Amino acid sequence: MAYEPDTALGGPQHEFPATRQSLIDAAAQSPDALGEVVALYWKPSYKHVRIKWRRSNEEAKDLVQAFFAALIERNLISSFDSSKGRLRTWMRACLDHFVLKQDEAASRLKRGGGVEMTFDFEAAERELRSTAPSPEDVFLREWEREVFARALEDLGALCAASGKQIQHRIFEQYDLADEPRPAYAELAREHGIPVTSVTNHLAWARRELRRLVRARMERS
Repeated sequence: MAYEPDTALGGPQHEFPATRQSLIDAAAQSPDALGEVVALYWKPSYKHVRIKWRRSNEEAKDLVQAFFAALIERNLISSFDSSKGRLRTWMRACLDHFVLKQDEAASRLKRGGGVEMTFDFEAAERELRSTAPSPEDVFLREWEREVFARALEDLGALCAASGKQIQHRIFEQYDLADEPRPAYAELAREHGIPVTSVTNHLAWARRELRRLVRARMERS
């Protein structure tokens, strides 16, 4: 399938990711929590529709927006039963059913429940054009990417709350830096600490990030 250039429709995110049970429960009651679910799942949905259902990017945009509009307006997430499987599996099955039934009818978008939906289809399309993966690979890869991105946010929040801003800043400067990375000695001079402290700070941040990634994956 050849991918057409994007038209102007916008907002950010990735694939079918990890979702806390508390968020799932809250999403059935709260527009804010439901908005977070939409933010986690819209890009996986778009890529899934593009690859599995072989839809043009405009058709996929319409389908994904209509799917989430229906999810919100009908409060479909309240029917999810976590004892029967994971939310990402349920969400993908709901999406497949929706696409199967919608076709031409998915051309309109309704916004409901006070949830703001933002979709950066252009970014998702650029990522799609860089490879030709299977739908299953895209689904899993983007879920992992989103989990990692949110674990990075968790790490930042943890450092801010525990007074470890220097540890976080050194981690950002070294592990998240574009090449070339700064030398440990350079970081030590900048922050006025021994080189051994730079080593210890990076080790702590990496350990905490691994823990936070595992925690998010276990909740999925």
